[in-house]
Amino acid sequence: MQTLLVGLDAACFPVLRPLFEDGELPHLETVFKDGTAGRLESQIPPWTASAWPSLYTGVNPGKHGVFDFLRFDGYDWDIVNSTDVRQRTLWEYADEAGMTSVVINAPVTSPPPDIDGAVIPGYLASENPQCHPTGILDDVRDAIGGYRVYARRETDERAGAEKFDDYLELSRMRGEAFRYLTDRFDPEFGFIQFQKTDAVFHDFPGDHEKVRHIYRAVDKQVGAILNECDPDTVIVASDHGMGEYEGYEFRVNRYLREAGIVETTTEGQGVPSWFQIKDERLTESETDKAGSPVLERLAGAAASVGLTYQRGKMILETLGLAEFVGKRVPVSAVFAASDAVDFRMSRAYLRSPSELGLRLNVEGRDPDGVVSADEYEIVRDEIITLLAEATTPDGMPVFEEVVEREEYIHGPYADEAVDILTIPNDFQHSLSAVVGRQFGDPEPYNHKRNGVIALAGAGIDTDAELVNAQLFDVAPTVLASLGIAPAKTMDGDVLGMLDTPEPTSYPEYTVREQTATEDDEVAQRLSDLGYLE
Repeated sequence: MQTLLVGLDAACFPVLRPLFEDGELPHLETVFKDGTAGRLESQIPPWTASAWPSLYTGVNPGKHGVFDFLRFDGYDWDIVNSTDVRQRTLWEYADEAGMTSVVINAPVTSPPPDIDGAVIPGYLASENPQCHPTGILDDVRDAIGGYRVYARRETDERAGAEKFDDYLELSRMRGEAFRYLTDRFDPEFGFIQFQKTDAVFHDFPGDHEKVRHIYRAVDKQVGAILNECDPDTVIVASDHGMGEYEGYEFRVNRYLREAGIVETTTEGQGVPSWFQIKDERLTESETDKAGSPVLERLAGAAASVGLTYQRGKMILETLGLAEFVGKRVPVSAVFAASDAVDFRMSRAYLRSPSELGLRLNVEGRDPDGVVSADEYEIVRDEIITLLAEATTPDGMPVFEEVVEREEYIHGPYADEAVDILTIPNDFQHSLSAVVGRQFGDPEPYNHKRNGVIALAGAGIDTDAELVNAQLFDVAPTVLASLGIAPAKTMDGDVLGMLDTPEPTSYPEYTVREQTATEDDEVAQRLSDLGYLE
């Protein structure tokens, strides 16, 4: 193999350094020490579904078209998939150069393109995704004794140790599948991504021993890959970092409602959460569809203070009341009792927290736009000023930056993104689309801006200092290691290579027709991880 790219979701030096110091990750540590390494600044927004496509295309979201876990069509949404990635991927560049690739578990890669090699999609694919070539997933399962995209107990909050064992098993499956396919296809380029290095923080916050276990399992697989595949060049990169959130959950839509920007409704016109759709079916009772008025009032009170159904259900399960409430309270009662954003009547709104910004409701662009083209810049400036003045209960700014979209997102698809980007102060605060009370408690751990990158092996300048490395630099660096010229359209530069090919112009990329995802299992996973409120 000529080049191996190892993707570690959410890896960063605050997590890796203690593990290196304790000798927990000998194989990854060798890559970092034998080559050159540094911080890798992620994009805005630094979230999985948009950041990985930026990493493997080398362009910002405005050029590849994925801004979030969700794709919006007016006020309706669907989960993104590979047909939303409208730029060449690394494996498509390699294919056009006559090279073979094996890609395992990369997010937002289902359905995969027709390339020379093999692709088994990762995060946001279904449990039995379309793979390339047809039938390859069955071959992998037969060869290694099973393969899953997700853990068997991925969304079971009560699974505990069994769920974590599933996570360790997934790491093994990734490595064994990759080794099987590289032996079969003999690729010049290989890309394997490990996702549970991120999920362990979301699902087991503060459990440092589980973090060590996951990373040890990943390191073991990396070691086996390095030994069996013997790549000339190894590149390790992450999509963003991870750390504690010690601030607040800021409910942007509540703040904007007080300023007359957001209008609310109890008519269910907001973007529905998956758990609303899913659990509504489960809460219908043949004997009591109307529900208990007392419980409805309690549920409504919980929703009004920003207690989302996801969190409320976890509390009820802990108390052993989930089944009792679930049989008596339709989920619609919870949300009908509280205000939701009326997208059609609002001038601007936060539609999805992981977009990290606000969408203006523009006449002629959005189905029921109320902001005219002449007002657009005035309204946008007004909201930017308003949000820049937002402070926490401690009197500190909520945001370190509130800027026009163009500061970070530009390209042919930029108009599909939010219009204003809101970057939390030191990423200590999270955002919520719930109206509720103004402030709540954030998730204990969430994404940080800085990830990592390490380069080792043939063609690497070990004396190079990776200063100011950015997410968009990964793709051109990988291409350079393969002897392929980066595209002039890329937003990044080649890092740490002794021989750097000049960027070139490529023929216009043929964008595939966008297809719907509509996968209930994927939506449930996003909801349980907190990405759908």
